[in-house]
Amino acid sequence: MSGQIITETVSDKETGARLDRWIKRRMNATQGQVEKLLRTGQIRVNGSRAKANTRLVTADEVRFPIFAAEDAGARKAANAKQISEEDREFLRSIIIHEDDDMLAINKPAGLAVQGGSGQGRHVDGLIAGMDVDGHRPVLVHRLDKDTSGVLLLAKHPAAAARLTELFRSREMDKVYWAVTVGVPSPQAGQIRCWMVKGVPDINEPSGYRPVDPYATKRRDGDRERMIRSAQGVEGARHSITDYVVVSTAGPKAAWVAMRPETGRMHQLRFHMLEMNTSILGDYKYKSRREVPQGLAEGLHLHARALIIPREHGKPIKIVAPLPPHMKETFETLGFLEQEAGKDPLAPFI
Repeated sequence: MSGQIITETVSDKETGARLDRWIKRRMNATQGQVEKLLRTGQIRVNGSRAKANTRLVTADEVRFPIFAAEDAGARKAANAKQISEEDREFLRSIIIHEDDDMLAINKPAGLAVQGGSGQGRHVDGLIAGMDVDGHRPVLVHRLDKDTSGVLLLAKHPAAAARLTELFRSREMDKVYWAVTVGVPSPQAGQIRCWMVKGVPDINEPSGYRPVDPYATKRRDGDRERMIRSAQGVEGARHSITDYVVVSTAGPKAAWVAMRPETGRMHQLRFHMLEMNTSILGDYKYKSRREVPQGLAEGLHLHARALIIPREHGKPIKIVAPLPPHMKETFETLGFLEQEAGKDPLAPFI
């Protein structure tokens, strides 16, 4: 460390950033070193001691020591994530909206959102090295690996805080399209139920039991699935989905538009199974209905649109084109996209 102490003022775009992350963008320091500096009072916010998870707001003054310039430069070079030109071009090809605050991509089915064992290419890795003004885009929500469609990323902490709050407060409308095995009955309505994570258990009538949140044994995520629960059960979450059947192909398949009011794990897949009309290609939440033959492979669930409210002006509407496998199924079953109307929310009006 050079011994130099500096003070920086938090900008509008940095509102909502965690103090430890804000500091690490400026210092050659590990998480442990940052926390030690906080404990010893060498990092202060507006003259007072602060914690690692302190959320900064516009005009906060942060005082902190800096390391030698050559060390900071070495850290920046070491941390710069390099992606191939092929990956860079791929990412550019799936961007469907971009402005000063956010970036939206049309995530292909099969592309994981975050890395993990054996995942290979994933969104979080693709956006590495995309720093703008020292900020790397961050995910503000998730999609399952096999679900395609609109995925939103914030370009700076203030945008991340606002967009995350919009998702939590249900002020942002989300529209999904799915092809189901069978036709939901009634053909429009709302599904409300409690759901909880479950694991296989042959001693249970349903074949599943709720996950023990206190179990020390590692759980197998591939075998977990959501199951119906009741209010008061530990880990249970209430879930709400509005749905409308847009079109049918006889009694064996339907095109369903869904608008989730809550955002629970596997919510839409579970809710369609609750109606005994599982989503085509979903082998985790599969009904006993006969699956139509001659249709494209893959999960037929697509995050069609996000309607994002703004403080001033009309909402931002981001619409993602259908993935190839769902286009093929639409053509096979005779579904026409114009049946849903031009406005993503038209089926629900």
